[in-house]
Amino acid sequence: MTQLVVSNSIDNIYKEIKKLVISSRHRVYKNINHEMVLLYWNIGRIIINIQDGNRHAKYDDKTLEKLSIRLTNEFGNGFSIQNLRKMRKFYYMFQKRPTLSVELSWSHYIEIMKVDDNNARNFYIKETISSNWSVRELRRQISSLLYERLCISKDSGEIIELSKNGQVIKTSKDLIKDPFVLEFLELNESKNYLESDLEKAILSHLKEFLLELGKGFMYVGEQVRITLEEEHFYPDLVFYNRILKCFVIIDLKIGNVTHKDIGQMQMYVNYYDRKIKNDDENKTIGILLCTNKNETVVKYSLPLDNNQIYASNYKLNLPSKDEFINEIEKEKQNYFMYK
Repeated sequence: MTQLVVSNSIDNIYKEIKKLVISSRHRVYKNINHEMVLLYWNIGRIIINIQDGNRHAKYDDKTLEKLSIRLTNEFGNGFSIQNLRKMRKFYYMFQKRPTLSVELSWSHYIEIMKVDDNNARNFYIKETISSNWSVRELRRQISSLLYERLCISKDSGEIIELSKNGQVIKTSKDLIKDPFVLEFLELNESKNYLESDLEKAILSHLKEFLLELGKGFMYVGEQVRITLEEEHFYPDLVFYNRILKCFVIIDLKIGNVTHKDIGQMQMYVNYYDRKIKNDDENKTIGILLCTNKNETVVKYSLPLDNNQIYASNYKLNLPSKDEFINEIEKEKQNYFMYK
């Protein structure tokens, strides 16, 4: 008995020390990263000041090359001409030092600097910090034009708020993107695939799918049975959003959304509202994820004050930026046309 008590005591001490070591290493790592960011910011400041504050001034490549060689000989790798140019651009974009976050690494900032729009840059900074995105996740969100997709159904005031505060989930509408981008599923649009194939691919890439869904989502289950008078129904995917405190049901559709699809989703939502959700939880949200949401059918199948059921297209690949922007503009026009 005594040995067991001593063993448990040692385990507890070990766990506490382990927490301290990991926490300390994390702080050291963050501080080192932040010092590197500040260093590169200051190097960019010196280069910009030599250029009289003009980022576009002609700067002799031979001068940068000589500077690069001397810095590399003295301090090792990291001071190539290309990196010196990135440092110059970095200072130009972030001249106010308080905007530099200790939460972001130099690699994060390299990705953010690829974004031309200042509002979008601010959004990605806020989201990277609040959602703790890795560099890879940040790169993917920028490539999929997350900011632009979230802007589709927002007015100018809401877009400004999005830039200042990142994605704030207040209503069911804030959860909806159009289109959803599912390139990580590695399904080929040109080949025939079934809805069951799409569901299987999503479950195999659940972490990536949750990232695409957005903040606060937790997985509940797939093909969760609903029984009504001995007849069984199976919603494809069920999630819970802890921010809105509600269930989110997703049905996958290949082809056009029909009024029958919408009616079935309405049944799912009603069932969860009446039988599953608790009194202190909000109304269930239903999303029809499809290849063609058929705006007119959706408009006339749902009530004018609908805030529970949505149809969104999904894409299985990342179009070029121009193609993506054109499609987003088209979706935005459709949104206000059918609003």
